[in-house]
Amino acid sequence: MSLREGEIAIVKGMLLRGDKQHDIAAWFGVNPARVNEISQGTNGSSVAAAPADQLPPRGPYMAGRSASRARDTLIALRELVDEAIADIDLYERVG
Repeated sequence: MSLREGEIAIVKGMLLRGDKQHDIAAWFGVNPARVNEISQGTNGSSVAAAPADQLPPRGPYMAGRSASRARDTLIALRELVDEAIADIDLYERVG
């Protein structure tokens, strides 16, 4: 997967900020080699770095199993909230 110019600008900004290349690759969901190409100037050499206020938060970013576990936790939490709301509604109707 290749990165578009706007994404390359963000990659360059993240590199200037000192982000680790593997964190940048994780943010974009690309092979770290794509970030290395930008770092070495073999891809996107004519693209300027994005300013700091346009960059995502500093990594590391969740990926793989960590992201899956976080999603499962959020789904379980949502189910608990929905059950609690239903209990409150039932209590208010009965009580």
